[in-house]
Amino acid sequence: MKIKIAKTAGFCYGVNRAVGLVEQAIADGKATVTFGPIAHNRHLVRHFEELGVKEISALEKIPDGCTVIIRSHGIPRAVYEALEQKNVEIIDATCPSVKRIHSLVAKAEEQGRQPVIIGTPTHPEIIAIAGWCKHPLVFSNAEELKNWLISSENNKDLPITMVSQTTSTQFLWDSCKKIVKKECTNREIFDTICRATENRQTEAAELAATCDAMIVVGDRNSSNTGRLAHICSEHCARVDLIDCADELEPAVYQNCHTVGITAGASTPAWIIKEVNKTMSEITNVDAVVEESFEAMLENSIKTLNTGDKVFGTVTAIGSTEVQVDLGTKHAGYIPYDEVSADPTVKPEDILKVGDEIEVFVVRVNDQEGTVQLSRKKLEGMKVWDDVEKACEEKTPVEGIITEENKGGVVANVKGVRVFIPASQTGIAKGGDLSELKGQTMKMKITEFNRARRRVVGSIRAVSGEARKAAIEKVWSEIEVGKKYTGTVKSLTSYGAFVDIGGVDGMVHISELSWDRIKTPDEVVKVGDSIDVFVIKFDAEKKKISLGYKTPETNPWNQFCAKYSVGDIANVKVVKLVDFGAFAEIIPGVDGLIHISQVADHRVEKVADVLSEGQEVEAKIIDVDADRKRISLSIRALLEPVAEEEAPAEEAAPVEEAPAEEAAE
Repeated sequence: MKIKIAKTAGFCYGVNRAVGLVEQAIADGKATVTFGPIAHNRHLVRHFEELGVKEISALEKIPDGCTVIIRSHGIPRAVYEALEQKNVEIIDATCPSVKRIHSLVAKAEEQGRQPVIIGTPTHPEIIAIAGWCKHPLVFSNAEELKNWLISSENNKDLPITMVSQTTSTQFLWDSCKKIVKKECTNREIFDTICRATENRQTEAAELAATCDAMIVVGDRNSSNTGRLAHICSEHCARVDLIDCADELEPAVYQNCHTVGITAGASTPAWIIKEVNKTMSEITNVDAVVEESFEAMLENSIKTLNTGDKVFGTVTAIGSTEVQVDLGTKHAGYIPYDEVSADPTVKPEDILKVGDEIEVFVVRVNDQEGTVQLSRKKLEGMKVWDDVEKACEEKTPVEGIITEENKGGVVANVKGVRVFIPASQTGIAKGGDLSELKGQTMKMKITEFNRARRRVVGSIRAVSGEARKAAIEKVWSEIEVGKKYTGTVKSLTSYGAFVDIGGVDGMVHISELSWDRIKTPDEVVKVGDSIDVFVIKFDAEKKKISLGYKTPETNPWNQFCAKYSVGDIANVKVVKLVDFGAFAEIIPGVDGLIHISQVADHRVEKVADVLSEGQEVEAKIIDVDADRKRISLSIRALLEPVAEEEAPAEEAAPVEEAPAEEAAE
């Protein structure tokens, strides 16, 4: 007969940490009690009782001044707070993975979300998790979850945050995720199954498939041990769940060629060793197998493997590395270049001694007893998780366009390389894709393959949706007189088209300026940002007429606000005519200096006194608001001429000018 031992058999990280804390308290000589069994294994609990550690489950029975160790399953918030009120020392041995779930459900409820917990309602871990929120919903299977969701349309619209018992099966969790993703419109899903549990279950299934019989060692009250037995039974015809070596029945294995042994996460190493020894005696397995088991058992009780994600506590920040206590016999360390993906970040800026952090196991060195860790790799993995989530939920992400290549461009989304085909960039066919380089763009992830590290995105998908939403918003809110800041998109001989937020409106050439202009580009250029207002619109024909010139910019109004009859202005002669000279008072407003008003003596020709471009002072002697005409006088500012010397024709009124010339 051949005996195969599962490499992952025995204590998980959380139980190993809890047991270590109890042993340390005993070594320190503290009067110690555990609040509930430290783990689901009666032999372990009895072992500590023999060392003087009592198990107490009622708050009122806890003696003053003692040290209370919280079990690895954790406790509800109310119980924890009650403990804090007592005269005791608290050592929290809650598994860090479970502790994280406490934070997730508490935060979810603070944000107005509904915590949904997948697991066995009566399990201590689930009772503790539920105790960290006021209104939890606990479902033991996918069918219960589905029935609740479809029982009311309101349930589907609730913002849901879903977590799982750390020892749940991957099949159950995947089934629940599938239902929630299909039915819920607003969901957060946190994969909280312990990776050690998942690895243990996977290995048990693979081992069971190669054996004639499987022995699962562990307490029958242990949830993860029960699941191991169930998983093994799906792949092996004979599965025996035993509490210890005393329960083995030799006769049932006589005809087996291969027997596999695995153990739950709360099973002590000495019990696994006793089971193997007994099986060796029953089947007459030689000493070589027994000796090899010593090495296998050493591996089986390891809690760390390359690729694991584990929690630890920062114990020191050195000059080249950060030291981390992982609760195992290994010394954990993070090299400085693995602390953060940002090379400018200093470890002491983001970490301090006592911080509990999650890290990625890069390398386990059993010979030296060290474990190289990385936070940078973990951040990278989480980024991939975020990008995958964005793909599943079709939510936009931001990325910087880093390069142009054959067929499209490449974006950097938090370190993940995303390819965007040319047809999905939003640039017209044959356009210059290089103009996107360096820009931060929003995009949707349309294809995600972690194994091939292939990610494809689309800028057009986001811009198209944004433009559609913007168009709907404009047409739902538009009204005559409403003002917009728009961008000039194109010019024609009769006006300018302006984008006012996804919709183009037209500013007629007559609405561009108070002056007479021949072409729109005398006032605006393509790409200019200008303020416009709605003159009229036709929602059915999708046409909008816009105005650019406003009463405030009307030169005549500006003149009237600044000048009145009797004021003196510095004017510029712009045109000479037979009957006088036209002079610019302000840009867009001219006044007439009649030939009789250009000097204090008789003038035969205006050109004898004035020239175009000349600047002179003139007095405003008349303003015709209806006809928008202004009369100016230089003569009024000179010395008055004797009445008998003044030529009669010099007093000729402005109206004597030819009508067509005066109008000009």
